[in-house]
Amino acid sequence: MTERLSTTTPARTTGAATGDRLPPARFAYDRHTWKEIAHLLANFPAALLGFSYVMVMLSVGVGLTVTVVGLPLLAAGLLGARQLGKLERARARALLGVRVDEPSRLPWRSGDGFFAQLWMSLKDPVGWRTVLYDVIRLPWGILTFVITLTSLFVLWPVLPFVARGLANADRAMVRGLLSPSDELERRIAELESDRGIVVDTAAADLRRIERDLHDGAQARLVNLAMGLGLAKEKLLEDPDAAAAMVDEAHGEVKLALQELRDLARGIHPAVLTDRGLDAALSSVASRCTVPVKVTVDLAERPAAAIEGIAYFTVSELLQNVSKHSGAKSASVEVWRSSDRLLIQVGDDGRGGARLDGGTGMKGLADRLTAVDGIFVVDSPEGGPTVVTAELPWRDREGVRDASRTSARR
Repeated sequence: MTERLSTTTPARTTGAATGDRLPPARFAYDRHTWKEIAHLLANFPAALLGFSYVMVMLSVGVGLTVTVVGLPLLAAGLLGARQLGKLERARARALLGVRVDEPSRLPWRSGDGFFAQLWMSLKDPVGWRTVLYDVIRLPWGILTFVITLTSLFVLWPVLPFVARGLANADRAMVRGLLSPSDELERRIAELESDRGIVVDTAAADLRRIERDLHDGAQARLVNLAMGLGLAKEKLLEDPDAAAAMVDEAHGEVKLALQELRDLARGIHPAVLTDRGLDAALSSVASRCTVPVKVTVDLAERPAAAIEGIAYFTVSELLQNVSKHSGAKSASVEVWRSSDRLLIQVGDDGRGGARLDGGTGMKGLADRLTAVDGIFVVDSPEGGPTVVTAELPWRDREGVRDASRTSARR
């Protein structure tokens, strides 16, 4: 038993008990500490480069703002500052382990003109925060370089603690000034999502129109052509049969015209273009299976796109009232509040309407969200149901142009 203990305990005994054997030599600093030291020593050349770039950019761009090229140079300088910020984020990611998301690109569109893109570049918050970062980094870079280099030779026993404190300050600067703006990124993500919804909705509408034309009016017109061809052949042989076929073709023409009118009304009704929301919604209400009271309180007409969305929103909701509500009466109210167009459709039916209920509510909500609108459904079991929709108000182009013309006169 004693021999077994003596053979298993030397690894846990002191140096005196093992012939003054010393532990194996190893570095006092781990790889994370050396990465932080490398980052702090690289602060000075990186800060010098960034500060020099920013000073040249600001002095040239701001100094030449009185000329034509000043603002474009400043905008180009801000785009270059974005690239410096990208390099600093990469350096912090490699040496400090700071994971900062890359900001989104500027939301330029192919239809934007030069001045729109110029203004977007000049007000870029990511570029200006990078400029501020590079300005304050020069004194900080000199300070961290001197402290780290001195501590490396004089205060090396406490250098890991010094490096960790300075590196934490660097981490805070990178997160505070080089991270993307949460609000801006959220807004960009919303716009990208809304753009996808608009594209999908437009594609679905085009497929619906193509299907309606192919299965409805086109099929009737093909039958009409065939019927008229047969009637032409029988005109001399059997005039009575030809007259009956022509009469049947006349009925087909009426049906085809009605289907084309319905399809045109589904794309954009003529009454909406000619007379506005009041008349158009009254026409929709007259086709509802329950009595509908329509109240439109608008001093002027909104933009055509907003007017069309409002019309089709009410039309879809009244179709739901006819098909699913079991209501005895319904109401439609439309009014303007500040810069919003408000729509409220209510009925005294059985209630229970939901966005995921399969009645097209989800599609309506997506369409309104895509144009910065709001869609709210209040429909408890047993009713009543009240659906409120909000759309951004935009003035009609013709009205605005006329007001400008009269103001110039």
